[in-house]
Amino acid sequence: MNFDLNAAIGIPATDTPFFTADWPAPAHVKTLITTRRGGFSQGVYAGLNVGAHVGDDPEAVKKNRETVQAQVSVPVAYLNQTHSTTVVRAADALATPADADAAVDSDGLAACAAMTADCLPVLFCNRAGTVVAAAHAGWRGLAGGILENTVRAMNVPPVEIMAYLAPAIGPDAFEVGQDVKDAFCGKMPEAESAFENIGGGKYLADIYALARQTLQREGVTQIYGGNRCTVLERDTFFSYRRDGQTGRMVSIVWLEKD
Repeated sequence: MNFDLNAAIGIPATDTPFFTADWPAPAHVKTLITTRRGGFSQGVYAGLNVGAHVGDDPEAVKKNRETVQAQVSVPVAYLNQTHSTTVVRAADALATPADADAAVDSDGLAACAAMTADCLPVLFCNRAGTVVAAAHAGWRGLAGGILENTVRAMNVPPVEIMAYLAPAIGPDAFEVGQDVKDAFCGKMPEAESAFENIGGGKYLADIYALARQTLQREGVTQIYGGNRCTVLERDTFFSYRRDGQTGRMVSIVWLEKD
């Protein structure tokens, strides 16, 4: 029997491997967010795995990335993500992936991309559509300042920036220890509301709430998305916490020039 877990827990199924950010960005700001559906990978990576660092067949990853690139009008700049707070120009990461966790572009020369499988991808643009960015925010990077650094690297007033929180681990699945809670609450007291005590020194953390609080502190008030769960939506998303060895999705934003 072909059992659809998404349907069983009330999540609408999607037949397409892609969707786009639901935000009021200018028409020439384009987005693409992949799922695990489609693609050429097999086994634990089955589907559209774009992660070249997870042990998948390199040829399958190459074909998957080509499938994604066919949907994007400029070259996609994949990063060598290290849970850092480093931001680079997307165009500078095309020839050789940069050791960074966010990229920014204002020239329309490259697409900014964040690969994830539970960590939070955040896409950015400004109201005028002159600059875009993408950040990979695992809890370490989020606590360390990756979103703050990305906002500053965009070099526009924060009030002009909008952010989209793409699929990540949801608040019912993200179990963390005291160290994670302390990392956020020590610098941001309002973060207390993002943690639910479940006993034994463990908490359920809401990474979407933590990202919203962080962005709001920076002056970003136009925040969208943040309503999916990569762990629970088994048929739609890869999840490292759920499966261990698995693939990666990618969330992309770019400027489409005339």
